[in-house]
Amino acid sequence: MSTFSAPDGTSLTCHHSGQGAPLVCLPGGPMRDSAYFGDLGGLDVHRSLIRLDLRGTGDSEPSADPAGYRCDRQVDDVEALRKELGLDTFDLLAHSAGADLAVLYAARYPARVGRLLLVTPAAGALGLAEGPDDRAEAAELTAGEPWHPAALAALAATRQGVFDFEAFAPLIYGRWGAAEQDHVARRATQAHPELGGRYYAEGAFDPEATRAALAALTAPVLVLAGAYDGSPNPAFAARIAAAFPAGESSVLPAIGHFPWVGESAGFVGAVREFLDR
Repeated sequence: MSTFSAPDGTSLTCHHSGQGAPLVCLPGGPMRDSAYFGDLGGLDVHRSLIRLDLRGTGDSEPSADPAGYRCDRQVDDVEALRKELGLDTFDLLAHSAGADLAVLYAARYPARVGRLLLVTPAAGALGLAEGPDDRAEAAELTAGEPWHPAALAALAATRQGVFDFEAFAPLIYGRWGAAEQDHVARRATQAHPELGGRYYAEGAFDPEATRAALAALTAPVLVLAGAYDGSPNPAFAARIAAAFPAGESSVLPAIGHFPWVGESAGFVGAVREFLDR
């Protein structure tokens, strides 16, 4: 673990583990402690993982200015981390809502990105959103599971404003074994729902400007989706990849929104194949 200062003086923390070339990892949530990455399914055997705790999460200090949590305002926190690491360029992995931050970073600092890996990403920064039926369609792939009816009902309830993550979590993971249940149990101490709205506060995104800026990004980009995950589903993942000059998408079978949990071999293999080309 090491600490460094953001441009506004906020003390930020990053966690180091593993060996090999560095891979900076930005968490989703939005605004979840980076601890939920764990060792990314054993990826730390092959890469040195550098997990950033975003401001106000994990071991990082809260932002004195509430506006500092906004996604675009945190781009320079990532740049401060790069400088702290002494890297001219670096490979960047971002998960879910963290992908919006990674995309904004790549748009603002395209020459600093070596390779960009977006894992089951959100794409609000690009002006893209999942379709209303994407999750329901993905859920049909696990229709034979005993937990499916109750989880599907909980997912449907979100359309009426009833959000019970634990109830529909099996659909998000695509399976419901001990590893998935443990991962969800840890969420209670890692999530910061009060900061999610600030991360996505009005003004965070200018998709047209971001897309224009990404024209300067020469780094290879992989959008990695899970077949059991509707956010993004395979078609949506391809649309996200098309926003980058050197973008591609790949879909892992029988894997959900957290592809390193429960079935890590396919995830680690896909990540290594992309990063080590």
